Amino acid sequence: MNLSAYLADKPLFYDEIDLKRFPSIWEKYKKYFSLSKIIHVIGTNGKGSTGRFLAHYLYKRGENTGHYTSPHILSFNERIWLNGHNVDDALLEEHHAKLQNIINAQDLEAMSYFEYTTLLAISIYEKCDYIVLEAGLGGEFDATAVFPNDLTIVTPIGIDHESFLGDSIEKIASTKLRAVRKFAILGKQDNRVYKLAKEFSRKKGIEFFRYGYFFTKDEIAKVRRTIRTLRLPNFFTDNLLLALAAVKFFGFEIKLKEFEGFKLFGRVQKIASNVTIDVGHNPMAAQMLLNVFKDRRIVLIYNSYSDKDYHSILSILSPIIKRVEILPIYSQRVENQKILQECIVSLNIPFDIFESIHSDEEYLVFGSFAVVEEFLKHHAKEVKP
Repeated sequence: MNLSAYLADKPLFYDEIDLKRFPSIWEKYKKYFSLSKIIHVIGTNGKGSTGRFLAHYLYKRGENTGHYTSPHILSFNERIWLNGHNVDDALLEEHHAKLQNIINAQDLEAMSYFEYTTLLAISIYEKCDYIVLEAGLGGEFDATAVFPNDLTIVTPIGIDHESFLGDSIEKIASTKLRAVRKFAILGKQDNRVYKLAKEFSRKKGIEFFRYGYFFTKDEIAKVRRTIRTLRLPNFFTDNLLLALAAVKFFGFEIKLKEFEGFKLFGRVQKIASNVTIDVGHNPMAAQMLLNVFKDRRIVLIYNSYSDKDYHSILSILSPIIKRVEILPIYSQRVENQKILQECIVSLNIPFDIFESIHSDEEYLVFGSFAVVEEFLKHHAKEVKP
């Protein structure tokens, strides 16, 4: 059975997660894998961009580098990036066959989609110098947390995945910070996160650094100029600084010219003069976009999973929303359209069902990876670059 057929039999999401399963499976089979330096990326927002900044730089500096990220937008291959490119199908199938040969049938059946994909990435990255490993939705209980790591990068922590992680910043941050093994570099955080990190440091002997520790004012100014040159919104400055802090942690010098031509797929990406796509899906991401589009009025092409705080998201974005156009997506997790519409009406935001793009209006496609995927697969041809 090839990889796509094997994964098709596994659900993408679970109401309950067996937290002991993957650690047990890893212990059983770890002798078959060779691990290099692992940089574990945890947090709520900015994991994908921070990880890609870091992986790109290490690769450009001559290191054999992998970046594992999730979920994907258009192709599964996006999850496993290796030395500047998404892995090809032949490499995926080669390592899928390896896993099928060494893992027994019971464990193959038991593993979740994400657990198997994580193990597949680790196999593909066996010859890497550095592996940038992005957590899925958690910290200590995430499949990516079973591997020994040399550094943890903590992107901004906010409210998301409450059913698994907790309903407060303190609970969510505690779950995530418990994944730290040795050293951690903190991105810009709520003060409550800094306080928790200090407690973890005192109790467990873990060294936490704030990312600003690694830079002079002049270096920060140069990074800001680099972000402007790349035509990325200002908030990406913090993500790039966090990635470069990790670069400095490992003893590399900083040469910002390595980011010439750098691109981020799906992160505040302008795909036409009047259409921007973003895969964000929580209040923190909404706040970032509010700042990007301030003083403008946009048509929000939107939908949401039922477990997301779409009321807060839409409330945050309401000052810039001209109207919401609901884009149907097909998933068991998607919110009932009537309930979503009632929420939009309660916020006094006009809405409609999305049909097409008009050249005289500005659009933001936002709400989840699935919303962006649906738009790109079925409606992007209507967009004029």
